[in-house]
Amino acid sequence: MSDQALGLHRADLDPDPVRLFAAWFAAARESGPAQPEAAALATATTDGIPSVRMVLVKAADERGFRFFTNYASRKGRELAENPRAALLFFWDPPGRQVRIEGPVVATTREESLAYARGRHRLSQLSALASPQSRPVDSREQLVGMVAERATRHAEEEIPLSPDWGGFRLEPDQFEFWQIGANRLHDRFRYVRGPNGSWRIERLAP
Repeated sequence: MSDQALGLHRADLDPDPVRLFAAWFAAARESGPAQPEAAALATATTDGIPSVRMVLVKAADERGFRFFTNYASRKGRELAENPRAALLFFWDPPGRQVRIEGPVVATTREESLAYARGRHRLSQLSALASPQSRPVDSREQLVGMVAERATRHAEEEIPLSPDWGGFRLEPDQFEFWQIGANRLHDRFRYVRGPNGSWRIERLAP
């Protein structure tokens, strides 16, 4: 069966996967998923123990895919030890997913601060107060931590914790997947070459 007989054709693809991602993201936003920027982020320890969780990707451009977290969290610690990760976006409708893999670097302090300052004040307080990924006795303890910070910083700008900031995944591989009839899904993989160009190949479903 030729590419032209399938739902997603090679002719539909942009040579630049970042531009194709932007087009698919815009279509997902139009079709109605509540948070199209939500993605599963997979990391692993240096000895190969994986973990995955949902994050909100706050920027996607030619520099990479940016998300924010507590650097002392499990994902933060794993990325410090093993700075590669994978993202998975799934949008239904329209029945598409995008997988992205590559090395990860920390954002600059200026980038992290610019994003933090744009968040709601209560979100900034929660990020500052929460000992993310570490055990706490109760929800009441968490609420108390936030209340204490709110009182301490009532008359000033919320400081940015040195443990909080962003990461940027710099893709060296994309996979675009579109649902097909009878489980004959369409999959195209982009692999970055040593000169920065992208090689495109169709994958069997």
